[in-house]
Amino acid sequence: MRRAIVAVILWGLSAGLAGCCPVWPALGSRAVVTATPGPTATPAIVVVTATPGLLPAGQPNLSPVDIVRAEEAVTADIYQRVSPAVVHITTRAMTMDFFFGPLPQEGTGSGFIIDQEGHIVTNNHVVEGAESIDVTLADGTVLPAQVIGTDPLNDLALIQVHTSKDKLHPVELGHSADLKVGQRAIAIGNPFGLDRTLTMGVISSLGRPLELDDGTVIFDTIQTDAAINPGNSGGPLLDSEGRVIGINSAIRSGAENIGFAVPIDTARRVVPELLAHGHYPHPWTGFDGYSITPGLAEALQLPVQQGILVARITPGSPADRAGLRGATAQVRVGNNRVLAGGDIVTAVDGQPLAGSQDLARYLELKTQVGQEIKLTLLRDGREQTLSLQLAERP
Repeated sequence: MRRAIVAVILWGLSAGLAGCCPVWPALGSRAVVTATPGPTATPAIVVVTATPGLLPAGQPNLSPVDIVRAEEAVTADIYQRVSPAVVHITTRAMTMDFFFGPLPQEGTGSGFIIDQEGHIVTNNHVVEGAESIDVTLADGTVLPAQVIGTDPLNDLALIQVHTSKDKLHPVELGHSADLKVGQRAIAIGNPFGLDRTLTMGVISSLGRPLELDDGTVIFDTIQTDAAINPGNSGGPLLDSEGRVIGINSAIRSGAENIGFAVPIDTARRVVPELLAHGHYPHPWTGFDGYSITPGLAEALQLPVQQGILVARITPGSPADRAGLRGATAQVRVGNNRVLAGGDIVTAVDGQPLAGSQDLARYLELKTQVGQEIKLTLLRDGREQTLSLQLAERP
């Protein structure tokens, strides 16, 4: 019924504009557009999902203004339903000034309630190093919060407040695996301390690796042009039905409208571990290596143009126990010294590897501690397969 109502509305819009300009589906809608070939095409039929009861049935010839109002009503409904789940997080810590005197420092961010036990998901960088954390609910109630668990590598944290259940309004979690570029993206947070601000845009790209200040990488982040500013960190990124699809985490320095969110599927994987153990166990092989490029392959006369040239093996690590071989010599390549002579890893569990980041992504998203993986490698010009049981990253 919900789809039928809005399909009729947009049919009316296409009919009213026929002959003057093409009709495009609303930004972020899941759309199916059909038209017959030839000089005279049938009117576009666009199917979107909207909340029920926003428009009366049986009115196929609504004006463009009515359709805009319907879009606005959908967004307003999402805000009314979801904003009570968004919280304002204030942190305090003590630092030292230039003269080594104590200097109080305050930070701010966002988060969202996920259950009626008072658990709140936010970014790790929002609460990292905090000596005290206060959470302001939608009704203005201020509560102290405690950290339940953190995962710095995915920039996620789980905190908890204690209050009556009637003050807690959990948000619905969606999925990020099936997202499409162009779908609507709605952010709610506290930019610059402005409580529960809504901004809207689209999903600009998917699968972005986001490198953090310490060099670690969050894989498969969601890029959006919905405005994200300081204070939005930890707040939800929503789809067109008000479900959380990501956790807003970062903006591109020096650029406008380029923001990144940790996908909700990552949070679905990490948060239960934070709740149970206080941290997330990341799989680890115990070897480091160079991503092979055509230039490196030519300089070292390697037999392949891509893969990982194993450099160092951590003693006692899974790689060491599996018999992987590291470098045997140092070779000068341009102005750099490269550790050469080790195994060349070309695939993991049958999936080809272009370089080190491909392996890191596979381990993070597809494996868990204790799992056995198979590495395909070249040693002395011959292909071999080694089994390796993953350990927890130190």
